Amino acid sequence: MRKAKLAALFLGAAAPSTFAPVVAESTAPLVNIAAQAADSQTIVVNAPRGRVETAVFGKRPFMRSPRLSPDGTKIAVMMTKDGVDYLGFIDATKPGSAPIFFAQAEEFREAGDRAIASWRFVGNRTIIFTVVSREIIGGRRSDVLRLVTYDLETKKISPLAWDGARGSGVSILFIDDEKETILVSRDTLKDMSYSGNPEVIEVDVRSGKFKTIMRQNVEVRSWLVDGKGVIRAGVGNDSDSGKQRLMYRSDGNSVMKTVSNEADTTFTGTQIIPDIFLDEPDMAYATSNKDGFRKVYKVNLKTIQIVGDPIFGVKGYDIDGIISNEADNAIAGVAYTSTKQRTRWFDPRLAEVQKLMDEDFGRGNAQILSTNDGDTKILMRIAKVNAPGGYYLFDTESGNLNLVGWAHPVIKEFELNPTNSVRYKASDGLEMEAVVTYPRHRPSRQKLPVIVMPHGGPYGVRDQEEFGFFPWHQAMAELGYVVIQPNYRGSGGYGKEFVKEGRKPNGYGLRMQDDLNDVLTWFGQSGLIDPKRACLMGWSYGGYATARGAQRDPDKWKCAIAGAGVYDFPMMKAYDTRAFGDFGANFQATADDLIGISSARNTDGPWSPILIVAGLRDARIPIEQSRTLVSRLKGSGKKEGIDFKYVEQPKGTHNLPYEDVHIEWLKEAEAWAERFNPAYIASDPDKAPLVAVTLAAK
Repeated sequence: MRKAKLAALFLGAAAPSTFAPVVAESTAPLVNIAAQAADSQTIVVNAPRGRVETAVFGKRPFMRSPRLSPDGTKIAVMMTKDGVDYLGFIDATKPGSAPIFFAQAEEFREAGDRAIASWRFVGNRTIIFTVVSREIIGGRRSDVLRLVTYDLETKKISPLAWDGARGSGVSILFIDDEKETILVSRDTLKDMSYSGNPEVIEVDVRSGKFKTIMRQNVEVRSWLVDGKGVIRAGVGNDSDSGKQRLMYRSDGNSVMKTVSNEADTTFTGTQIIPDIFLDEPDMAYATSNKDGFRKVYKVNLKTIQIVGDPIFGVKGYDIDGIISNEADNAIAGVAYTSTKQRTRWFDPRLAEVQKLMDEDFGRGNAQILSTNDGDTKILMRIAKVNAPGGYYLFDTESGNLNLVGWAHPVIKEFELNPTNSVRYKASDGLEMEAVVTYPRHRPSRQKLPVIVMPHGGPYGVRDQEEFGFFPWHQAMAELGYVVIQPNYRGSGGYGKEFVKEGRKPNGYGLRMQDDLNDVLTWFGQSGLIDPKRACLMGWSYGGYATARGAQRDPDKWKCAIAGAGVYDFPMMKAYDTRAFGDFGANFQATADDLIGISSARNTDGPWSPILIVAGLRDARIPIEQSRTLVSRLKGSGKKEGIDFKYVEQPKGTHNLPYEDVHIEWLKEAEAWAERFNPAYIASDPDKAPLVAVTLAAK
């Protein structure tokens, strides 16, 4: 039996053994469209000479999120061909065989535009995947989520438990591989009324039949189950008061009782929610930031009291989450991010595998993603922070390590622009961390032009050392810029006090902007950058911060490149109040003066030249935000094509799902930066390299 967790591993405990990765000379790649089998000495090669063309960085991942079947013979995976995503599976027992595709990610258009969001095995015969549909409901754009199954033997695709579902019908709480059943929490439509409180159903994935095992509860918006599939807790939220209610019972026969009901006015996640229910009565593992940084604790769920010292924590950083064992009654590992994402394995077998891979490929460069029952087959991703790397299947019994496929269709294993983390101090003395990517063609690292790239969010989110699926930092560094991604105050991962610094009344749009300006001061004094050759570039909150910088500090930024940003906060708060309630609407902007921090309300006066990019189908940030900014810039006498440029993407959403949309964003950014802050100027001692790898945007 398995409990399903988003972005978690299905892991099991096995007796430790001694093994080492080897590659048999006759071993073929698992997929015939991938490269040859990997050798630990040849996985990483030198980068191509010359400059990689910007469009390459907008290509969709070649392969992502592979998941092993319980018996380890099949791999469910999303792969890209000619910019289009296909969901399929690979037969791991037949090296060199072609993948079998059964769904195109954008093919379901009858009732709206749909995409495939996630996938996993239930048993060894069925792949279950989530379809997301963008619909207009009640005059507003909304996402509708449904489950679909693919039978590997009959090759049939079938909807799963769609009857009576509304909104989200896809939250899988528990998987029983032997019975081929799942527990699903879903919103329902009963008697033409919608409560917003989910029921739990048990679904037979082979027949599609289902039955209700937990009716709706007016206080519960999400359910939690233990490792035996018993519903043990429910969590509810009041969107106006902000109170989060935890209801709990000791076993499947008891009545749910409220054990906590408090609001987190700091929005730092102070409430305790169980992650793993232990076999010990009323005990669970959970995370808490009670001492400033998020750690793992044992908790008594009847009293919501922490028992004993922390089970695990990382000095100076929050942990990301707990990974349960296969029985879901103990910790297999803990995920955390320091300068990059890492895992501390408690399971002895997986800890041994991780140690082995760290020795061969460098600490933290190999990440365990998925295992079969018994952990004899282990899927992992191996990549340095400046390379996309690839996915590999490790057979612990034979010691073979085989390449499944590359993460990026063009760059593959090439190492590009080097990246590391640097601590710097803001002008008020607060220390923070920035991820710095250095242009590989400019080894002098002296007085270089810079792109400061604030991340989205802003709260609870951060940048780390990685190539990533959206390698904008690599794209701009390849052009010759130093790229600095500051984890400004309010960013996640550095403890709750650091988040609260950003949530102060003088944080959003004010002190958080100063943190970006302080990048120029600190790194300018270090000699790395020329602070007079600086641009801002960002998406979502990063788009807001970029436009705010162009409006508030035009003397510091030679150009601004803003995507999907909020530019009028009074307008946005009204939108968020309708979507998230009075309390939830306060999550984003915390300033007292919403008009003062809104760039669209302050378009008079000098601005840095700004590129504005927005997706027409953005469900998070309405297109009216960008259109309003453009209208007010024009009303203030700013000239389009000179002072600003507006690019509206008809197929664009908040997450840049299409390859051509993503490439357009990067190419427009390249042109705007080159126009107002060229990477190479006549006084530079070096010259721009010729393009060596090209790929036309389609």
